[in-house]
Amino acid sequence: MSTPTPDSLAPSGWRAYFNTRMLICVVLGFTSGLPLFTLISLVQAWLRSEGVNLEAIGLFALIQFPYTWKFLWSPLMDRFMPNYLGWRPGRRRGWMLLTQLLVAGTIAVMGLFSPQQNIWTVAALAAALAFFSASADISIDAYRRELLPDLEQGLGTAVHVNAYKVAGLIPGSLALILSDHLPWSQVFLITALFMVPGIIMTLLVAEPKIQGAPPRTLREAVILPFNEFIGRAGWRQALYILGFIFLYKLGDSMATSLSTSFYLDIGFTRTEIGVIAKATGLWASVAGGLIGGAWLFKLGIHRGLWVFGVAQMISTLGFAWLAHTGPDLFGLGVVIALEAFCAGLGTAAFTAYIARTTDPRYTATQFALFTSLASVPRTFANAGTGYIVDVTGWTHFFLICAVLALPGMLLLPKIAPWGRDPDIDG
Repeated sequence: MSTPTPDSLAPSGWRAYFNTRMLICVVLGFTSGLPLFTLISLVQAWLRSEGVNLEAIGLFALIQFPYTWKFLWSPLMDRFMPNYLGWRPGRRRGWMLLTQLLVAGTIAVMGLFSPQQNIWTVAALAAALAFFSASADISIDAYRRELLPDLEQGLGTAVHVNAYKVAGLIPGSLALILSDHLPWSQVFLITALFMVPGIIMTLLVAEPKIQGAPPRTLREAVILPFNEFIGRAGWRQALYILGFIFLYKLGDSMATSLSTSFYLDIGFTRTEIGVIAKATGLWASVAGGLIGGAWLFKLGIHRGLWVFGVAQMISTLGFAWLAHTGPDLFGLGVVIALEAFCAGLGTAAFTAYIARTTDPRYTATQFALFTSLASVPRTFANAGTGYIVDVTGWTHFFLICAVLALPGMLLLPKIAPWGRDPDIDG
């Protein structure tokens, strides 16, 4: 595996990297984030506003299982190439185009149904959207890894992640504001139209050159990535790494899983949520990601995971304070900004760790495996959050979320010891 050195990504060199490849990362990052935030923010607000109870909304997290299990079909997307009536745009572009079209169509159709009268149809469409979105992530991650030279991998990933977060403004802010003035069917249609830039970009860009021959058989596409990961340091270390990837963002993920419902329940309007909570949280998260990425040059990934993990855990307590004090616009902005900033710090270190753990020869499948595992809390653990809130109330729920950040931190001595970091110690 090749790891960019701090010198290769020094600020003096960043200006040379803002090129066409970075623009592609921006557009595809935005395209990748839009459907997930549609499920997390827009669908949740839609269901709650239409009178669906918290238990059912919490269970809706289960329809996001494709994000957890996408590594199961990622080898298929490595092995096969879509054929559009004789036109072969390439493995990456072919799958990107197909999945983006399916995402846009599903979002547009979803708003035509009533959650009260057609809850199972809505659930099926949401599950389909999650599947198409997860599949798009597989192809986009692989395309980005093959597009960027090693020198640009760090910056390209940071640009992608922040564009991914910016996409949350559409379903999490603009769409919520529009929902106070337009029918839900029009809101979902407008949201779907924001997939068009990514579709156009996919049609315009070239297929990246393949580093090494693609898998010759489906068996190779399935087995070789797993053999490499386990053979790298043995079963025990592999399990430590997988356990850490699962647990590091558990508390933070649960704390924000019902955030829109939390804001509505304590008395904020949808417009206030769209203008203050979503916009403030987004830019604080982007700032945290950028500052965290720069800070990692000095701290290194290992120590960054420690420092940012503690900050992430402490910031979750702000939600408990807001639940206790009640609806206050200034308090809402401060708490959301603090939590989002610290979560951005944690995400910067966490994403860098996953990238470094991935072997470039098997990026598509290993990336899918690691990001799938990281999404498990959002899919399965978050499904029970509505029941926890009903039993404990919002204040105690957020205290529980803070405590759940500890297990991931306890694995750091095994997978990222403080005193030894190859990024800065050699």
